[in-house]
Amino acid sequence: MSLDDLHRKYQLTLVLNAAGSFTPLGVSRSSNHVAQSAALAMGSFFIMEELQQRASQRLASWAGCQAGAVTHCAAAAITQAVAACIAGTDQAAVEALPDPGERKHLVVIPQGHCVNYGHPIETDIRMAGGRALQAGDRISLSLSELERCLDEPGVCCLLLVCSRLTSFHDLDLAAAVSAAHARGIPTVIDGAAQDLRVRALLATGADAVLVSAHKHLASPTAGLVLGTQAFVEAFRAQERGIGRAMKASKEAIVGVLAALEERDRLDGTAWKLLQQRKVDLLLDLLQPCQGVQSQAENDPVGMPFQRVRLTIAGGAGAAREIVRRLKAGRPSIWVMEHGLAEGILRLELVGLHESEVRHLAHELTAALDEPSQH
Repeated sequence: MSLDDLHRKYQLTLVLNAAGSFTPLGVSRSSNHVAQSAALAMGSFFIMEELQQRASQRLASWAGCQAGAVTHCAAAAITQAVAACIAGTDQAAVEALPDPGERKHLVVIPQGHCVNYGHPIETDIRMAGGRALQAGDRISLSLSELERCLDEPGVCCLLLVCSRLTSFHDLDLAAAVSAAHARGIPTVIDGAAQDLRVRALLATGADAVLVSAHKHLASPTAGLVLGTQAFVEAFRAQERGIGRAMKASKEAIVGVLAALEERDRLDGTAWKLLQQRKVDLLLDLLQPCQGVQSQAENDPVGMPFQRVRLTIAGGAGAAREIVRRLKAGRPSIWVMEHGLAEGILRLELVGLHESEVRHLAHELTAALDEPSQH
């Protein structure tokens, strides 16, 4: 059965995804090796604890940390990580959550890191029994302001977010981690789409880094926690509490292991050149278009590829109309929309084949040439 056959069978919309590793579009494309490994797992039985232990060893080797674990997704990982900071390995406390009782349960998070990726990140915190204590404002956070919040009574952890969705990117993560550790406060970094940068994030000294395995790693849906042995043990202790509802499936864990095998074989230099060729191709194909300024743009948090940024001459209204036209086509084309209010569209091409980049350019050109855009 082809992909087109699958969409026809279930009457589903064909999608060309230029919005990146975007959950509403199914996030990523798994390779045949990953898909076949997951399928084999679905036809087998495992001792799940043994499977998690193998995953821990493999994740630790890959990320350069002491231990790792697999949970349902990155959002689940945030909730379990906060729960680990509140309850630790105390079984009575684990079972009591999301009621923290008298335990410390304030989670310090920069206000500019309070992202909404389908729901507010504060929801993940509340599900564990925590309460967000926002530091700074949407524009910035000084180290002294962060330290004042860390000195508040009842703080159980510092949660930092490494994402293009955060409203500022100049916070020194290592300094923030150091400030928390000076007060005996554990630190967790949510780096959902940052699997290509896990070693850099762990180098901040954070107790744990959380990533989505199904984004650029392209495994089945799974969240990964990577960090110290003590933190991972506390994280996994939550499986006997609220984490039971967030457990990873056998096919997800095996799929993660298969995806890590592929990552090990990846020629990083060749991969980066491939991504750059797609960006250059799209910019070249869009060069004749009127009413748009197109340029390459680096990832704001340092992922090793560029996106294409389109600044639409007609502003927000024209940009929204282009988005509407693209989505109405077949396949339905989706782009990054977080700059719409400024008349800006962004396109991530990592998940696309060259033929899809060419189709994207054709449809964009047609939308830009519509009379209503002038």
